[in-house]
Amino acid sequence: MAVGSHSPSAGWISGVVGVHPWELAVTDRRLQEEDLGQNPDTLVASPYAPFGRAKVVEGGVVFSGRWPYSTGTDHCEWIILGGLLTDAEGDVGTVPEMRHFVLPRSDYEIVADSWYVMGLQGTGSRDVIVDEAFIPIIESCIPRASTMAVPPGDGPNGPPVCHPLRRRVLGCHHGGDSRYRRGALKAFTDYTRDRVRVNGVKVAGDPFQLAALGEATADLDASRRHVLSDIERSTTSWRPATTSRSTNASWCAPTRCGRHGGCRCGRPALRSRRGRIASPRPPAAAFWRDLHAGMNHVCNVAEPVYQAYGLNLFGQPIPKGVYV
Repeated sequence: MAVGSHSPSAGWISGVVGVHPWELAVTDRRLQEEDLGQNPDTLVASPYAPFGRAKVVEGGVVFSGRWPYSTGTDHCEWIILGGLLTDAEGDVGTVPEMRHFVLPRSDYEIVADSWYVMGLQGTGSRDVIVDEAFIPIIESCIPRASTMAVPPGDGPNGPPVCHPLRRRVLGCHHGGDSRYRRGALKAFTDYTRDRVRVNGVKVAGDPFQLAALGEATADLDASRRHVLSDIERSTTSWRPATTSRSTNASWCAPTRCGRHGGCRCGRPALRSRRGRIASPRPPAAAFWRDLHAGMNHVCNVAEPVYQAYGLNLFGQPIPKGVYV
């Protein structure tokens, strides 16, 4: 949260790369000690989407694929990649089986010219390519995404790390998101405080901008509390009803921030800047672009989660694949 309030891109990297120490704590101890344990300061990247294909062979898998959005990958020595297991002919079968694979820097290529975006440019979320890397399936393969969704108190490495993967990932994303909006709000207020229009009127006295500022601030404060209470609730209880309620609340936080902290508060800020908004330099404009880019991440698409909450509330099954 603190990093994101100063730089959305740096906050995004902190959230994505920062969740991996917890995730790797639920892997095989041989991977932790023999490979990653050689350097306690190792940083790890992670495009989770299952774009890879892992052909099962004796002793492991042969892994290949190309993944976009490897956040902070230039600073990382290892990577966690999503992929589907295949048979000898490359067929994933009628029910695809997903794994997360852990690879060292020597096993993948970073595509340098693959990150041209309107917002969050500083995340350096470049593409990565793996070309037939052999991976020992026991040591360097996280069994499947769902196995990290273990209730508190269970699992091989003790209660502190036994927590649903998706809740941890969401906490990192949503915590950072709420602070991007705080940074945008600060940039707006710093610029507006002493600004005087051509007619001699101080912008800080505009009742419409003051109303937008007040509402945005209230929403940002509520969003921060949403995220923190969600993490606390899901840490102490992992029943389906509690998880659904927590997810519903947590997903609402960045959506509210994006609507008010970004658009509603951002619009008067941008209007007040007139022609200067065309420049990429003003901090408020940069925050505005970054937060809108971030709202397109799967962790910030709220409607399927709201649907899942309603279905769970009325005792109906949640559709497979909903990110809760």
